[in-house]
Amino acid sequence: MERCFGVELELEKVLQRFLNYGESSRRSLEQLLRSVTELKEELSSPAMQGVPLSPALSLMMSQRCRKIRETVQKLASDHKDMHSSVSRVGKAIDRNFEAEACAVVSDGIWDSREKQQLLHSAILEHLYQQGLLTVAEELSQESALCIDPNFKQPFLEMNQILDALEAQDLRPALEWAISHRQRLRELNSSLEFRLHRLHFISLLSGGPHKQVEALTYARHFQPFASLHKKDIQEMMGSLVYIRNGIENSPYSYLLDEDQWSSISEQFTRDACCLLGLSVESPLSVCFALGCISLPVLKNIKAVIEQTQCTSVWSHKDELPIEIDLGKKCGFHSVFACPILRQQTSDSNPPIRLVCGHVISRDALNKLIIGGKLKCPYCPMEQNPADGKRIIF
Repeated sequence: MERCFGVELELEKVLQRFLNYGESSRRSLEQLLRSVTELKEELSSPAMQGVPLSPALSLMMSQRCRKIRETVQKLASDHKDMHSSVSRVGKAIDRNFEAEACAVVSDGIWDSREKQQLLHSAILEHLYQQGLLTVAEELSQESALCIDPNFKQPFLEMNQILDALEAQDLRPALEWAISHRQRLRELNSSLEFRLHRLHFISLLSGGPHKQVEALTYARHFQPFASLHKKDIQEMMGSLVYIRNGIENSPYSYLLDEDQWSSISEQFTRDACCLLGLSVESPLSVCFALGCISLPVLKNIKAVIEQTQCTSVWSHKDELPIEIDLGKKCGFHSVFACPILRQQTSDSNPPIRLVCGHVISRDALNKLIIGGKLKCPYCPMEQNPADGKRIIF
């Protein structure tokens, strides 16, 4: 992260110089425009019609022209100086980041058209999920990918609802929650209740003239009474203070603005869950994991080359060491054979023995003696063919 901060610092300097240059250019050009406008008005006045230019007026015009040339030259010079600041950003990037990462990547990994389409599909899904619909459409056309309209429609709807929530408009989100009520209940989601609660609070903040409307709207809480009894009691209790303003009452916490961002996050989680998507796009997850893994892989690659042990990592589609990515990145179950100390795979799957112990297929084959297998953990002898493959 220190390297990122170094580049960010240089970038902030450049952006500040651009802002200063823009402000300075605006003031200089406005001053010139006023000066030229005044001269134009003076020349077009009725008193100057048909009258030859006086020496004083000719001198004034010459001064204006010289001022314009000097201003333009100064702006061009200041703009030229900006190039050095921009180049420093490029040098900071080259200094802090590796320009080539092919040493730890399999050769020709993206050569096939099928893999390129997979990459483009992942990028498109990320763009749709982030609401960058125009960019996604452009990429789809340039990469000749045929996107099913049914694929992008849920993303369009989700981003429209998120935009409405950002504008504090609850109507689209409530309509969506009501239409997906049964599936949300299966998820034990409180989204619909929280949306109704937020709408009720917005009515409370409207003051006494909204009291009747708020009481009428409170009927929407009836289906949630058993699960959210305490929350409903607090909202009903806040009605006592509506004449003096909820913000001046013990219930002022109901008006916390953070609940808008919280409801947007919950809507995103629930919507992605119903769509069978992760909250974070696969592309952003892979990018984040790559940022964690790449420095470690480059370091181990350098160590392997220095110790002349290149055979340790002969295949780039497997990792020479284990990299801890944190608990939140544990997406799949992993089983390591307790005999060979190796992680199982499709070619070497885990096998459950009759006695209940689990080892890898390679370990099972090595333990067979005379057509019989003796469990390495208990004395039970058994037929190797009785072992069952386990799929996690």
